[in-house]
Parts: sequence; C-alpha cells; structure tokens
Amino acid sequence: MSWSGWGDPAKARELPEQVRALLRDLLGVRAPETPAVRLEEVRLAPSALGDHVPAALEAVVGAGNVLTSHEARVRRTRGKSTPDLLRMRAGDGSDAPDAVVLPGSHDEVAELLRVCAAERVAVVPFGGGTSVVGGLVATRAGFAGVIALDLGRMNRLLGVDTESMLAMFEPGVRAPEAERLLAAHGLTLGHFPQSFEYATLGGFAAARSSGQASAGYGRFDDMVAGLTVATPAGPLDLGRAPKSASGPDLRQLVLGSEGAFGVITALRLRVRRVPAERFYEGWRFASFAAGSAAMRALAQRGPLPTVLRLSDETETMIGLAKPDAIGGSGSGSGCLMIAGFEGEGAAARRAEAAGVLAGAGGEPLGAEPGESWAHGRYSAPYLRDSLLAAGATVETLETAGFWSNLPRLYDAVRLALLGALGSPLVMCHISHVYETGASLYFTVVTPQHGDPVEQWESAKTAVNTAIVAAGGAISHHHGVGRDHRDAYAEEIGPVGVEILRAVKSRLDPAGILNPGVLVP
Repeated sequence: MSWSGWGDPAKARELPEQVRALLRDLLGVRAPETPAVRLEEVRLAPSALGDHVPAALEAVVGAGNVLTSHEARVRRTRGKSTPDLLRMRAGDGSDAPDAVVLPGSHDEVAELLRVCAAERVAVVPFGGGTSVVGGLVATRAGFAGVIALDLGRMNRLLGVDTESMLAMFEPGVRAPEAERLLAAHGLTLGHFPQSFEYATLGGFAAARSSGQASAGYGRFDDMVAGLTVATPAGPLDLGRAPKSASGPDLRQLVLGSEGAFGVITALRLRVRRVPAERFYEGWRFASFAAGSAAMRALAQRGPLPTVLRLSDETETMIGLAKPDAIGGSGSGSGCLMIAGFEGEGAAARRAEAAGVLAGAGGEPLGAEPGESWAHGRYSAPYLRDSLLAAGATVETLETAGFWSNLPRLYDAVRLALLGALGSPLVMCHISHVYETGASLYFTVVTPQHGDPVEQWESAKTAVNTAIVAAGGAISHHHGVGRDHRDAYAEEIGPVGVEILRAVKSRLDPAGILNPGVLVP
C-alpha cells in the first residue's frame, strides 16, 4: 500500500483533461507549488524507546518481528484521511511510532501488553492502516514511547462451521484473503466497504465497519458472533450463542472501540453461501427527495436489494458513482440510483423492486450504470490521490439519521461546508439503509489555500458541530478516532462519557491502549 496515498501505486492515474478543466474553471484549483516528498525525505524523530524496551519486546515476539527502520515506521504513521495524506506528502512524520511490533498469537499480544504497561509505552493496534478519522495517532504525553502493534502475522482462517454457518479468523486477515479462503468452502462474508482491498477483519470489528452491500448482508457488527480480546486486565472471550439474555452484550463494548479497550485476537463471524445470481442496475429519479422516498419504501416494505445507493443531483452530474468514468459525460440530470440483487431469488426480488421503483417515479436505466459502479467501486480513493496532486483538497465525511430527519441533516452539513470553505463542490449519496433511517455520505472538493490541513480541519469542526445540532450520528461507519471524539462526547452526554472512562480504567489501568482515541 502506498505510504503517502491510497492502495497500489501502480494503479495511480493522471486526471483526464476534462476534470482538470472543471477544477480550474469551476473551483479555481491550481497545482501546488511544492511537490510531494519522497519516502526517505519524511522527517522522523529518533526513537524514544532506547535499547532495553526493544529488547524486552523482542524477547516476546522474536528479533525479526520488532522493526525500527525508517520505512517501517513511516508506513505505520497515521491512516488515510486527507489530512493524514497531506501531512505525509509534506514530509511530516511527527506521529510515527517508535517501533513496529508483529505478534504471532493471542499469548504474545497479552505479554506485549504486560510489558508495555510496565514500561509506560503506548500501543496502537494496526491492521490495514485505512482509518480516516485519526484512529492511529496516539497521545504521547505521559508515555515513554509509542509502538504500532501490527497484527499482520495473525492472518489465519482457524476453522469453518458449515452447520452453524460460522468461520473463525485471526484479526490480521485482509478482506480479499478472507473471501479467497471462504470461497474454497462456497462461502462469503459479503462485506465490501471501499477499504476492502486493504482493510483487515480485526479493523472492521474495531471500527464497526459497514460495507457497500450492507442492505443485504448487514453491517460487520451484525456478522460478529464471537470475539477473543487481549486486554491489560486479562482476556475476554465473548459470544457463545446467537442471542442471549445473559445481561448486556459485552461484544458491543469491543465493536467500535478502536483498540482503546483491548486488542481483538480472534473473531467468530457469520458467513453466507456465495450467491449464484447477481444483478446490478441503474435507476433515475427526478430529485433527491423522490429517490429517497423510493429507498424508504424498499427499506420499510421490501423487497430490499443487496446494494442500494442514491446520488444527489451534484454527485450524479459529476458521475462520482462511476469513478472509472470520471471525466466523461457524467450520469446526466436528476439523481442516479444503483440497485444490486444477489443470492437465491435475486431475479424475483429485482422484478418486484422494479415495480416499487417505477411506481415511485423511477426511470429504469438498465444494467450498464450498475455494472459500471460495481466495476469501479474501489476506485474513488485513487481519484482522491490524483486530485490532491493537482492542488485540490478532497475529503469524505458521513453521518446517519432517521428518515424524517435526513433532509434537515443533509442541509445542515451542506450549509456548514459552504460557510467554512466558500464555494466548494459538495456531493452526497444515501447508501446504508434501514427501516428507520439511512446514512448520508458526503464528498467535498475545494481548492487548497494556505495550510490545507488547517483549512480542512476548520471545516470539519464546523460540520461536526452542525451534525450534533441537527440530531445526526457523528459517524455511521468511519468511527470516532480523534477527529470525532469531542462531538461524540456531546452525542452520548456526560454520563455516557463517564461510562466509557470507567470501562477504559478497568480494562486498561495504565491507559496504554491507543491513548487519545475514542474516549473523551
């Protein structure tokens, strides 16, 4: 994975001239004056760990599994938000870990946590490194150093229970490898977020991920039947039945906890049969409101597609639902809806859904828009890299709300962005849908002015304030990290904050696990 961008550097691409003209003429984007630095030019502070701490870590995992090279530290610095990438492109490696440690088992993780607690070393669990909310930047104050706990060696499929339709994995398995291993059994997780190519199963659980096919397969937290977790206070082994009335579900303390309460070392996940049928298609609606009403009808009365996504007028015009076609003619007027149907009975559900969508004013566009979206569904982050190199700041943010509140939430976010950035290009789509509400996912493009990191962080603060005031969730699937921590505190209130702090204190008395992330 690129150290200063997204994904495979070989897939980087030049912007089409039509896009360059749009950036220049519509937004006033100009190429940055300073080119991005090379990896070896990234500025790192000397390791703060001295000699005895690395030696103690090596005694647990072996000498070859404690890395202190410049490149190893750079590649585990921060995540993949736009501010993260802008800092890296400028050569700022100030948040780099002092060492990278690769455990090979639950017992090694537990022992590493014991050593780090004794030595006052902060521990940042590291999976695919795809966080976009500052989830991989630990607070250093009060600690002797910081290590990245890279779980990449813990990458095995531990077992498959086809009778119960469960699979047991270690946390470091990347999503494509998980699908390859499950396919040998005719199975799939059905979890395909935009980070699919690089994110890990442990990361999905720790961030409460939601995939693009969540309407059909559910969110990742819906798939987690059990968890094994190493904490400084001892192990947690959670989930021994599909459902239980045995008190509060403690799995929910771990799901979404972003490594602040413990390190996930094994996951028992619900799996599905690989679908024999797949259909993707496009529909056009005259307005975002009309398309939203049609989505609500499917979510509440059925049949619910496996994938359901609606772009607003601006996103449709730009053609962002088809990243591989950006720079062409876009997707026309109105609002583009993508509907996908997978699994047994997919054809019948597709036909029934067509009646609902047509009755709600939808115009069928055939298979091409849906197939184009499916083909380019992981391409958008590569487009962001190209836009950053061209001098544009482009970033995404998301929220969720009840259907009755979505219009208010949509307007609040747009107004906050316009007020903070002047005249940015603001696009939005509804993606993850439920009977009671849905997620709003925004993409923002604006010229870089002055300090682009400060420029975006100011806008992000304004949006966070607007989301809380409008009654939305501060995050639907990106997580809390550091970027949403203060707004999250407002969302859950003072008592909620005290509960989080109490859990943190009990499971991690020394406070070494991802300090500064999640817990206000």
